[in-house]
Amino acid sequence: MWKFLVGAVLASLLSSSAWAVGRWVDVEVYDRREGRYLPVYPHQGRYYLAGRAGAEYEIVLRNRSAERILAVTSVDGVNVISGETAAPAQTGYVLEPYASMSVKGWRKSMHETASFYFTEPRHSYAARTDRPFDVGVIGVAVFRERARPVPYAPYRMAPKDAPAGAMEKQEKLGTGHGRREESYAEHTRFERASATPDEIVVVEYDSWANLAARGIVPRRHYGERPEPRPFPQQFAPDPWR
Repeated sequence: MWKFLVGAVLASLLSSSAWAVGRWVDVEVYDRREGRYLPVYPHQGRYYLAGRAGAEYEIVLRNRSAERILAVTSVDGVNVISGETAAPAQTGYVLEPYASMSVKGWRKSMHETASFYFTEPRHSYAARTDRPFDVGVIGVAVFRERARPVPYAPYRMAPKDAPAGAMEKQEKLGTGHGRREESYAEHTRFERASATPDEIVVVEYDSWANLAARGIVPRRHYGERPEPRPFPQQFAPDPWR
């Protein structure tokens, strides 16, 4: 048996968006400065997104299955929980069936994280810990849980004063401002069904300019004003007033 961290911030059970990547788990990146999910661009069998220097972001994970899963998450080749050079066999977050969570930063303790933000490679956490070789990639290794046998128990009548449908205590939500933020987590037990991930989701990121230079995104940034067109319409429209 291994201990893993349960999802730190359980969100609403939202449907998948157009920018989600993954089969067992939807993976999205949310730009916290602009308040929007970043578009994902497929290119030659891989996925890319464009970030802006200085913008904080979070990784949103959504469990699409009816069973618990383990999501071992890495940024720039570094495990976001332990800070180790990432490997699929390491610790990760456990998501309940159809649950969602936001990974907002590097976990510093059971109640605090340090936020993710886009920056120059030399200022990245990986480079500042002498691991600059995998900067520019987000990875999620997904594991299904080993099925546990259900013990047989004889049927017993519940006492009349027994509470109906007692609920387990839910995780607290915590948010701070700046580099350090409240983000509570707890340990749970999770036994992998296999030593091999059931899925590995990979999303690479870079500046818009760099992705445009590689032909992955259009050369014009989504926020830039388009060039004026001398003949923007082919036919005369009906009057509108």
